[in-house]
Parts: sequence; structure tokens; C-alpha cells
Amino acid sequence: MRLACVFNPFKYKLHEENLKIVQRYFGLFPPLSLAWVCAIAQRAGHDALIIDARTLRLTKEDVLDRLKEWKPDILGFMMTTYMFRETLEWVKFLKKNLKIPVIIGGYNLRVYPTESVSVDGPDFGCFNSAYETVPRLFAELEGQRRFQDVPGLIYKENGQVKMTPYARDPDFNEYPNPARHLLPNELYAEFTTERKNFTVMVTSKGCPYGCLFCEAGHTSYNPRSPETVVNEIQECYKKYNIREIDFFDYDFCVDRKRTEAICDGIIKSGLNVSWACRTRVDYVDETLLRQMKAAGCSRIYFGLESGIQEILDLLNKGINLRQIREAIEATKGAGIRPLGFFLVGSPGETKETFRKTLKFAKSLKLDYVQFSKLTAKPLTPYWQQMVENTGFDYWREYILGNIKERPLPRPWTSLTNEEIDQMTKKAYIIYHCRPMFLLHHTLQVKSWSEFQRKLFALTEMIFRQEKVSTMDENFIAYPENKAKVLSYKEKYKQGIPL
Repeated sequence: MRLACVFNPFKYKLHEENLKIVQRYFGLFPPLSLAWVCAIAQRAGHDALIIDARTLRLTKEDVLDRLKEWKPDILGFMMTTYMFRETLEWVKFLKKNLKIPVIIGGYNLRVYPTESVSVDGPDFGCFNSAYETVPRLFAELEGQRRFQDVPGLIYKENGQVKMTPYARDPDFNEYPNPARHLLPNELYAEFTTERKNFTVMVTSKGCPYGCLFCEAGHTSYNPRSPETVVNEIQECYKKYNIREIDFFDYDFCVDRKRTEAICDGIIKSGLNVSWACRTRVDYVDETLLRQMKAAGCSRIYFGLESGIQEILDLLNKGINLRQIREAIEATKGAGIRPLGFFLVGSPGETKETFRKTLKFAKSLKLDYVQFSKLTAKPLTPYWQQMVENTGFDYWREYILGNIKERPLPRPWTSLTNEEIDQMTKKAYIIYHCRPMFLLHHTLQVKSWSEFQRKLFALTEMIFRQEKVSTMDENFIAYPENKAKVLSYKEKYKQGIPL
């Protein structure tokens, strides 16, 4: 079979956790989930294509023209809860014109499996891992069409949505490396990118901790082995000319021995690669940090959330302010740049507590900070609280198309959504506009493209970020290199391989 996966562009939503300018400059990342699906399909003997319409700024019509030339047998899409509606628009448009089946997967199918497939457009849904579901589905489409025998599948039959049992959660080690050969690797970047080419990697699934705002809390930890991780890094370096990697694991350092083994493998490989990761402040110390630095770690993103201990406790974060200070100092001492994630509008948050959090953040002298509005994400305790307080499930009704998009209530704080928006913008400007901060980061810039990206982001945050978030139907993520985007866009239109 011939599988074509499409990654569509997104609009800016009223229920976003990030401000619009933050979202615009957040980054253009490879659609790794689709790259994994295509790698799984190719290993099973099928042809695959990825069209990253978001990065290449392709219209529905552009993609349709390319697909008519390539002639796929089935289309694949990744469905997130936030972006469900516009992805569904793309599904309907392409299916109507190509008249082929559509399979969807992604996080939203973990939350609303049958609802996601019940709407007009999708024919099949993969509600957990594509590892077994996709090859088995393709075999049935080519054969007897016994969909009830495909593990982890949602499908329609006689007007009803049916769901098969899921066989197992496969060992993450068994997955092939993502099909990056199907992606425009030169075009990806994130806000802090310093080297090219850039990509992201995921080396483990799940998180053993139970932070109340996170959808991954208490999910099964499923890591790839150090050997597998280093093998993928080597492939990225040698095959795709990648020099910077961001590990998107929920917590890269949860297993210390594994982290040390990955660092040892990178050092022994002799690869000149820079990388970043996310971890908790209570998982690092001077010894581990110096080993990570020797292996090329240049940045660590820490989830700090608040400068108020009582709020950290209410979030079930499981850390204290002393641990935060010690970890940040140790990180800087090892020559690694620390970045901090903070929440705005946490339980018990007031304007005064957030003022103290901002003061705390400045005292840490972090390289960058990200302030996100605490939002009731699906499968989190705050989502459950929102459902209990409002009497209905906003996210479920949203994907079913029964309600208009709107900002979500935050019953755990007395702050209004408008106040939270205003506090978030003010915090970004206060933190990043300090003269010594600006001088320090200007001197650290390594390329003209990096300087432009950061200058434009700061300027737009000051002058273009609205005080209260509004929808943006014409939202476009910041492109790192417009000329290359146009060049790749023409290649796709002409059907030229990457």
C-alpha cells in the first residue's frame, strides 16, 4: 500500500496555553509521530510519503495536487485535541477529492477514541501505538478486511463506531528510527536553536511523577536503550547533517544510569553534536551535569512552575525552592544554560504571588523563561475539576463540533483569564528586557538567523502581543529561512524527492 501522511498548519486558539507571539516563535518541529508511522509502514513493505504542509506553507490545493500525482491508497493524520477542528477540515477536503480512506492517530485518540472517529471524515483510528495497528490494518485492507482482528483499531461498520482490544504496549526499543528521509530537515528550528541542521528526538515515553497539570503524570515509563538512542543520533548526524538535537522526553534524566550511558555513548562516538533536554531539578547534580556537558548538552529546560512553595505543593510538584536554586547553580557551574518553565494562574495564584515568582525567576539568572497559562488539558486532574465545575466536558464537545471555541475557565484561581493574559505578557517583557540580560544574550548569538529570530520575537512581544488573547485565523509560525521554504515548496509541487 501507499501511505501519505499530511501535517497541516494550525490557527491560534482562544484556549492556547501560550501567548500568540510565543506560539509564533516557538519553533517549526519535524512531525515525529508521522515519521514514526511511515517508518513502521515502510518496514512492513509499504510505500510512504510525508507532506509537512505547516513548515512548507502549503495550501490544501497544493497538497491535493501533489497527492494526485503520488496516488496514495490511504491518508494519515495526527490529531491533537487543541487542533482537532482544522485537521478535520483537511481530512474532509482531501478525502472528498481523492476518495480514499483516512486513518488518524495521536494524543486525542487516547482521550476520545470513539468520538474522534465518529465525526465525518476519518475511517480508521489508531488509539495507542501504530507499531502493530498500522501493519495489521494494511494487511487487512489488502486482504480479507477483517478489521475486528486488528489490535488497537477504531473503525466504522454499518454506521457504528467499533473499537478492538489493544494487544500490548510495545517495547520502545522495537521501533525503527523515524523516517527523517521524508522530511525537509534543513527547515526545522526552535526559538533557542544555535546550530543547523536541527531536529527533535524522543527517547522515552511516560513519566512516573504526578504533577497535576500534566497529562503524562503516572504514565508507564518506556525508554529506548542507550545503544538505540546513540544509534539514532549517529544516523541524524551522518545521514541528515544534523548538529543540534532537542530531546522531547517528559524527563530525560529519570533513569540516571541510562542518562550516563547515553552520554558515554555520545562521547565515545566522537560526534560534534549539541543537544538539549527536559528534566526535574531533583534529578541532576554536579557529577551528572558535567558528564552531560562533556557529551554536548548545551541547554536544560527545567519545570520550575512557581517561586511560591505553597503553590508548588498544590501542583504536586514534589520539589522545593532550595532544590531549584541548587540545581540551577550547578547547571550554570557545569557550563550548561538553564531555562525555566513557569505557570501563570496556578491554584492559589494572585497578582502578588506571581510578582514574587517573577522576582524569584530573575534571581535565578536563567537564560530564558517560558510563562504558560495553566490550562485544563485533557486527562489531567484540572480537566476533571473543570468538568465537575462546569457540568460538561468542553474538549469532548469541541471535537464533536457542538460548541464554539472559547477560553477555558480556571476555577482553581480567583484571577480572571484577562488578568492572566496581561500578567503573562508583562512577565515576558520584564524578564527579557533587562539591559544586562539583553547584552549578555546579544554577545552569545552565534548566527545572523538566530539574532533575527530573537530580535523579531522580542519586538513583536512588546508591540504586537495583545493584552487579551484573540483568535487568529491567519496565524503562521515564524519561518527560519523563507527562501529555502519556497525552494522546498516548489520541489513538493513538482514531485521532486527531498
